[in-house]
Amino acid sequence: MEPLRVLELYSGVGGMHHALRDADSLLLAPSLARGAAHGASKGSAGSRDSQGSKSNSKESCIPAQVVAAIDVNTVANEVYKYNFPHTQLLAKTIEGITLEEFDRLSFNMILMSPPCQPFTRIGRQGDMTDSRTNSFLYILDILPRLQKLPKYILLENVKGFEVSSTRDLLIQTIENCGFQYQEFLLSPTSVLMEFPKIESVHPQKYAMDVENKIEEKNIEPNISFDSSIQCSGKDAILFKLETAEEIHRKNQQDSDLSVKMLKDFLEDDTDMNQYLLPPKSLLRYALLLDIVQPTCRRSVCFTKGYGSYIEGTGSVLQTAEDVQVENIYKSLTNLSQEEQITKLLMLKLRYFTPKEIANLLGFPPEFGFPEKITVKQRYRLLGNSLNVHVVAKLIKILYE
Repeated sequence: MEPLRVLELYSGVGGMHHALRDADSLLLAPSLARGAAHGASKGSAGSRDSQGSKSNSKESCIPAQVVAAIDVNTVANEVYKYNFPHTQLLAKTIEGITLEEFDRLSFNMILMSPPCQPFTRIGRQGDMTDSRTNSFLYILDILPRLQKLPKYILLENVKGFEVSSTRDLLIQTIENCGFQYQEFLLSPTSVLMEFPKIESVHPQKYAMDVENKIEEKNIEPNISFDSSIQCSGKDAILFKLETAEEIHRKNQQDSDLSVKMLKDFLEDDTDMNQYLLPPKSLLRYALLLDIVQPTCRRSVCFTKGYGSYIEGTGSVLQTAEDVQVENIYKSLTNLSQEEQITKLLMLKLRYFTPKEIANLLGFPPEFGFPEKITVKQRYRLLGNSLNVHVVAKLIKILYE
């Protein structure tokens, strides 16, 4: 069987390419195709690719060759080349590639993860008016004019894309091209072993929002620790500004034995001192931290601001496992700042390392970064990535 000829757009650090090659467990992502699937939800040092750009994914079991990867991000391209040195990598804008150049690549599958910022619920939601959508709109313009349409398309993006005008134009375009499609809305913490199969020639939409909606809080930093705040029921704040309902949800997630513990994704041969949260951050943002232990089976989504910003960028790991978080927080009331810091330091909170985030996102053990890529840059790149294992399953759906 001839391998698929894959065009990888917005290639980043190669998450889509890794999904083609190798994946063997679950965690997040989405999709699109002509026998296909469309998704909305992005919602984190090794050896090189010694066999060039040919792939034979263990999970997707699909022979594939990435004929070209395209991305304008020079830092991401350094990481991509480090992991896939034999794949043709075009460091240019998608709009800078002509119809004739696309035709010469002779691809029959497109994998892509366009910029999500125009669609995120906490952004301006500029949709088509956001200039970062221009490259994707160019793809939709080019697609019907290709000499030969691809057989498969897989698209990954964030929750919010599915209600955008860009999505409507996408569906209109692929329907006019004769594509059959499915849509998935998947949670990063879901373990979804099976997806529905496409059984008819008519487009069908399948959306799953399996993660409970978490109410966003607009909280100013430097909040005093006051145990006198009281309310009742599921909205009662127990400690650390978490309600009983939120803590119950997290406990349920940690009780799901089908999900691996975080300790299975952690490094054990790295100096972790550089990843410890500094006292100033502990004091300023203590009430906003999402704290997890190695025995937990959950974390919040890691974004590109992780390591630089605190609120909403990802979980932090408590490495002092013999200390109770609740006891520490409830003891902070009426203490001086110095005493509060001393108490919080007892938790030994640290950031997850970039390698650990890559592990959580399903990247293989051999995935690595060139030494010159800084820790901050690694966080930014992984925060813009996707879950390898789920994408592999989606690719399998397309192929079957």
